[in-house]
Amino acid sequence: MQAPFSTLSAFRETLAAAPGPDKAATEGAQARNGQLTKPPGALGRLEDLAIWYAGWRGTAQPQINAPQVIIFAGNHGVCAQGVSAFPPEVTVQMVANFEHGGAAINQLSKAFGAKMDVHPLRLDTPTADFTTAPAMTEAEVIEALQTGWNAVDLQADLVVTGEMGIGNTTAAAAVAAAVLGGAAADWTGRGTGVDDAGLQRKTDVVAKGLALHQSADPLEALRCLGGRELAGMAGAIAAARHHQIPVILDGFICCAAAAVLEKAAPGALDHTVAGHLSAEGAHQQLLDRIGKAPLLQLGLRLGEGSGAALAIGVLKGAIACHSGMATFAEAGVSDAP
Repeated sequence: MQAPFSTLSAFRETLAAAPGPDKAATEGAQARNGQLTKPPGALGRLEDLAIWYAGWRGTAQPQINAPQVIIFAGNHGVCAQGVSAFPPEVTVQMVANFEHGGAAINQLSKAFGAKMDVHPLRLDTPTADFTTAPAMTEAEVIEALQTGWNAVDLQADLVVTGEMGIGNTTAAAAVAAAVLGGAAADWTGRGTGVDDAGLQRKTDVVAKGLALHQSADPLEALRCLGGRELAGMAGAIAAARHHQIPVILDGFICCAAAAVLEKAAPGALDHTVAGHLSAEGAHQQLLDRIGKAPLLQLGLRLGEGSGAALAIGVLKGAIACHSGMATFAEAGVSDAP
């Protein structure tokens, strides 16, 4: 299904009209969970995850058979300000690596049975340097949002969104600050590993962008300070909600894109869980602000959707227990009094 919007205003309306979870399926999953051969609450958060997933899939006894990992790649004009430890051409080189199966995300996708798709977004035309102009025109951000929306496979039963883009921790920090408030230093981190001077340069660049682009509209913040890959992820997350497909969010950059949706339409992230807490300094703060507790904390800072892909295993485990375990009646085990 093609994206049902062609303006930011229409995208906002699409977000606001998104469906919620299936109440009957949620209640059925809760009832089933209470009958399984275990003490109440013994599987901890796995129980909550299974019930949450069941509600969004519309069945009390769901399966995960077709996860999809979608990687969006974009280049950033703000790299001209020296904000990254790597040159912009690495984006193109890493996309080729994804396409040839050589990256970490390829291995993790394969390990957890996920279909993986890669979408390079006009890599030969970086976004504008947001310290001097809006990063994207409305037409450009809509194109990226539509690409993300259309990238979701309607046969998928779980979606992971990831990214590649040299300079995109700077864009994500600027978007997070604009959407959630606070100073540039609160959100800017070392990204790919810049030194102290590089971190100060990044912080100054983010502050300059925030001063130039002042708007209370989160979608305008995405347009003026973000990047095509952030918009692509936002579009895919929104499409998954529209089709009632649960989403695992990745690290700082993905969550910055997701925060745009939450601020534009509160509750827009109810179909998502956070895959992990990354090593990027402001990620915990960002998770707190969008109300998500990470499933994993392993010190990852790679991006690519890698932490979220690893968390597919946690969610698969939760669903396997919920849907595969016997009830007390089925197992002939005496229920607790």
